[in-house]
Amino acid sequence: MPDAELLTRGERAGALLKERGETIGVAEGSCGGLISSALLAVRGASAYYLGGTVIYTFAARKAFLGDVIEIPEGMRGATEQFASYLALAVRTKLGATWGVGEGGAAGPANPYGDPAGHAWLAVSGPSNATRHLLTGVDDRPANMHAFAAAALDLLIEQLET
Repeated sequence: MPDAELLTRGERAGALLKERGETIGVAEGSCGGLISSALLAVRGASAYYLGGTVIYTFAARKAFLGDVIEIPEGMRGATEQFASYLALAVRTKLGATWGVGEGGAAGPANPYGDPAGHAWLAVSGPSNATRHLLTGVDDRPANMHAFAAAALDLLIEQLET
């Protein structure tokens, strides 16, 4: 369950989505569902939340999003390109107004050599944005929450423009 900080962000994003009459889909990796949980904890989430998936492996990406849009050649996880792909693919797959994508390395280590606390976040919709986050810590749960908070902040920024 998301903590109070994530719940506050989820409530803000949910209120903005409802106010605008828009919908969202989420494809997250190292957050493990925290972005979706924060959005779904809001009463009335069915008005805006169309669905989400945890894309933690290549097999999951292929199974849930592989046939939606063209996969950029040479793409690998935990990159700006990957986060942008996830956001656009989940948005397209669900027919949502907005898509949120997250790919990172929560730590303490990963097979790709990315530093713990490294994540790329993306929002796809009427406006698009990406953000890189480096927490500098190898505390896995803390990084998962930091990544989710940053993704929700990026979404809120786009919704408020």
